[in-house]
Amino acid sequence: MILSNVLNYTAMKPISFKIEKKMNGLGRAGALTTPHGVINTPAFVTVGTKATVKALTPEQITDLGAQVVLANTYHLYLEPGDEIVRDAGGFGKFMNWNGPTMTDSGGFQVFSLGAAFGSKVGKLSKVTQGEIVGGDEIEEGDVAGRLAKIDEDGVTFKSYKDGSEHRFTPERSMEIQHNLGADMIFAFDECTSPAASYIYQKEAMERTHRWAKRSLEAHLANKEAAMKQGLLGVVQGGRHQDLREESARVLGAMDFDGYGIGGSFDKDDMGTAVGWVNAILPEDKPRHLLGIGEPIDLFGAVENGCDLFDCVAPTRTGRNGTLHTRDGKINMRNAKFVRDFTPIDGECDCYTCKNYTRAYIAHLFRSDEMLAGTLASIHNLRFLVSLVDRIRKSIIDDTYEALKISFLNQYYNK
Repeated sequence: MILSNVLNYTAMKPISFKIEKKMNGLGRAGALTTPHGVINTPAFVTVGTKATVKALTPEQITDLGAQVVLANTYHLYLEPGDEIVRDAGGFGKFMNWNGPTMTDSGGFQVFSLGAAFGSKVGKLSKVTQGEIVGGDEIEEGDVAGRLAKIDEDGVTFKSYKDGSEHRFTPERSMEIQHNLGADMIFAFDECTSPAASYIYQKEAMERTHRWAKRSLEAHLANKEAAMKQGLLGVVQGGRHQDLREESARVLGAMDFDGYGIGGSFDKDDMGTAVGWVNAILPEDKPRHLLGIGEPIDLFGAVENGCDLFDCVAPTRTGRNGTLHTRDGKINMRNAKFVRDFTPIDGECDCYTCKNYTRAYIAHLFRSDEMLAGTLASIHNLRFLVSLVDRIRKSIIDDTYEALKISFLNQYYNK
């Protein structure tokens, strides 16, 4: 039965990827075709955790140039429920977004509710003398305690909303994601802390491989979903080269439509670890780096062969008053902006920069007005979307190195 499903699925792939230009090394520009449109890659993926990009309408998301929105399986499962989203026509239709869509598997929420709880461990963290520094990617609200327990079959967890107990397995994650209806979905995986021991990293990686196989089989068993939704396997292995390469080989041999690179990285090693993986994964399939949004990391991810990246940071930091400029980040609550009647960034073409001044936005933040979060989020998202668009163009034009040097020197050397 599974073999028959595989043959039918192979003949009718729901997504396809074409490389348009290669860089020296692993980087490339391409086109990822989905049931709801083509994504020009590399591309920054906008995160709409609960089928909403906080403070923004879908029309605003479109206007700032976003090509694809990613929602969170765990959160939509808890509220409003995946069956309600299914009956609404999938999360894209539910939120009135007509472009390409993605959902993650819920695996990172397992991590944030379990091993990462209380540690400030995010997708990018630095391990210094055994202590974890940095990282802010755990979603707001996931703070109800060490709520997740992992076993071979899946994960038992308690809702951060009401304490009720729930169970995710690879098969259940697939069922939920089928209901959510995204163009691209992820196999259920176990994300580990960068501080976890080598032995546990290996155990978790091997469990992720078994869960990947089960996810793929469950996906293919649903013929209707398999013709509409592409399934991406998730590479794990922590910061260890042998584990990362093993994970890439094992998952690369499975017939996934693309690959996610998961886990929580030591920030200094992120580019290297990604390179280890992408040197092995099938070249003709898209690669998504989960949870990355710092400009320097986007450059590192692109030149190490990634095509897509998602991160909640642009909207989260924006709502807190921290905005990107080509000269680095600024905090709009600082007193020096109270009488600054210039745009956030004079070179930015976003709605916010075209119509409002730093002084006005500083006023909104100081007055705790909701519009502050909207204008800041529009700017931050446009900044990263347009940066990755410029990176794509530089690959095609053979000007990547010049763009990288110019941008990073200005952004980080204030």
